[in-house]
Amino acid sequence: MIYVHLATGFEEVEALTVVDVLRRAALEVRTVSLEKEKAVTGRSGITVIADQLIGNTDYSLGVMLVLPGGQPGATNLLNHEELREKILEYNKAKKYLAAICAAPMVLGAHGVLTGKKATIYPGMEGHLKDGEYQDHPVVWDDHLITSKGPGTAMDFALTLIQVLVGKDMAEKVRAELLL
Repeated sequence: MIYVHLATGFEEVEALTVVDVLRRAALEVRTVSLEKEKAVTGRSGITVIADQLIGNTDYSLGVMLVLPGGQPGATNLLNHEELREKILEYNKAKKYLAAICAAPMVLGAHGVLTGKKATIYPGMEGHLKDGEYQDHPVVWDDHLITSKGPGTAMDFALTLIQVLVGKDMAEKVRAELLL
């Protein structure tokens, strides 16, 4: 199971592109609301009904946590204590952690990027803490995948497919999407 986290102010392009593209690869994806209800409004005013609430999510079933960016979405992810605990658990278990746009700052703040290569939205490089900034649209280092922003969401999602089920499936979905 792949869990895509939604907090008020999330970047809709990043979250929904990931969900859509991963489901095209027949991967099990669930959106998780960090709010008190399933309805979460993104930075552009689009309200999405998440599949489940964070408190009702069995993280033991997961293989990857995805953190979309956007503001104040990424800051809301950063300040969510239960999500922090899950990020640290996944990191310790070397389960996949994926973050795009401003959201890699969450991984940096929680010490997950130490000694790892990563990317982030331009101008936010200092938020990677002890990570090694790479000026690439998507960076994959061990169990961590990071990406720059809305314009890189499709490449980010295709990289997640490659990470989870291989390059052949990623290329198949890429071709279906006419990329």
